[in-house]
Amino acid sequence: MSAQTNLEQLLSDETLLALPDAAEALGVPVTKVHDYVGARKLVVYVKDGKKFIPERLLGEDGLSKFVSGAITVLSDGGFDDNEILAFLFTPDDSLPGRPVDALHGQKAREVIRRAQAMAF
Repeated sequence: MSAQTNLEQLLSDETLLALPDAAEALGVPVTKVHDYVGARKLVVYVKDGKKFIPERLLGEDGLSKFVSGAITVLSDGGFDDNEILAFLFTPDDSLPGRPVDALHGQKAREVIRRAQAMAF
């Protein structure tokens, strides 16, 4: 199974937002979403040649500082967008659950710590 196929399976039940929809959800102009992606605060998932942001990467009140922090750490460690998304959306029994869900809860710092250990 290819990494892309695995990622498609991991994201199959996720709400994927086109960049204008992500901008609306964040309450910012679409150019700001492009800035977030360029600054490695968000990552995009490319499906059928179109860019999407999994809605779960967003916080309740905008950009999640923990999600952005994990993305930045992994990106700085050489992970590409697909590898970052695979890490965030792959269930981990030791958390328990998926890192992306833990980043929105009590285990956020643990996920950041693990991302740092993986990246370096």
